[in-house]
Amino acid sequence: MSDIIASLKQEPFSDKLQRKIDELVLRYPRPLSALVPILRAIQEEKGCVSPPSQLRVAERMAISPAWVAGVVSFYTMLHEKKIGKYHLQICRTLPCALRGCGALREHISRKLQIPVGGTSADGKFTLSSVECLGSCDTAPVVQINDQYFEDLTLAKIDQVLARLV
Repeated sequence: MSDIIASLKQEPFSDKLQRKIDELVLRYPRPLSALVPILRAIQEEKGCVSPPSQLRVAERMAISPAWVAGVVSFYTMLHEKKIGKYHLQICRTLPCALRGCGALREHISRKLQIPVGGTSADGKFTLSSVECLGSCDTAPVVQINDQYFEDLTLAKIDQVLARLV
């Protein structure tokens, strides 16, 4: 077990990132309040918050690695592995499901030739199925990076994807 933990610690943080983490911890009255900003800073530098990075944060913050992993898995803006240039997040909750998100998801998957949860071979696209994007009245909804595309049809998503290819 200690060999596994030792191997996970082999992912060092740059001096710049370490300084940023220290600064964030000091910025908040309760150090745990800095957890999400720290994870975002790691993702900005490394492209993701890998399990080794999560372990290092847990040690630094003196919290359980499971707590850190839970935070990373809860927030759709945090990723355990690197994602594509365009991150397509398809809402899968009831309003979107009733208005065709399943067919939309399958269409995008076929068109981009990647499974849900996968990234294209060229690293350009990542396709994710997520919980509510908070735009139920305009279902079905796809968020691409930070932009929402609403009231989607297969034809509309094809137009959006054509601009990205």
